[in-house]
Amino acid sequence: MPATEALRALIPEAAKDIRLNLQSTLTGTSSLTTDQKWGVAIASAIAARSPRLRAALVSDSASVVDAKVVEDAKAAAALMAMNNVYYRFRHMIGKQTYSDKPARLRMNRLAAPAHNKADLELFSLAVSAIHGCEMCVQAHEKTVLEHGLSEDQVHDAVRLAATIHATAISLEIDATE
Repeated sequence: MPATEALRALIPEAAKDIRLNLQSTLTGTSSLTTDQKWGVAIASAIAARSPRLRAALVSDSASVVDAKVVEDAKAAAALMAMNNVYYRFRHMIGKQTYSDKPARLRMNRLAAPAHNKADLELFSLAVSAIHGCEMCVQAHEKTVLEHGLSEDQVHDAVRLAATIHATAISLEIDATE
């Protein structure tokens, strides 16, 4: 992981815990498959709006995952950028009239992933957790479990998403000084 390690070295001392967590979530014991780990990490870096972290993760993943995994991670980040805003609004407003209206938002990729359905849903769950969309988190968690993944995998995916999000912020701590 040379590109990710180079970025990890840039995390300031104030965020030392994040530096350590990044290493352990990417290289330590996990219930996630290699594809799931990298897909969650890449989708989360995109959701955290960190181009350099995304680039490092994509670069380091190239030798261990199929390009279709990366494409699904990108698709999950893009779709959840839309869905999380829309469905979070419907949940926050709390009016049935809005929930009764059709979304009319295209989400064809969720039905036809490049890699596989369970992993795309897991990537979407991770991004939804970052964006704080309760309805989306619940819906994706349900779908992930229905497709045979475990609660341990859900937990590890969200733990990784949280760490990637914190890494993106940590890389910016000293950037404003």
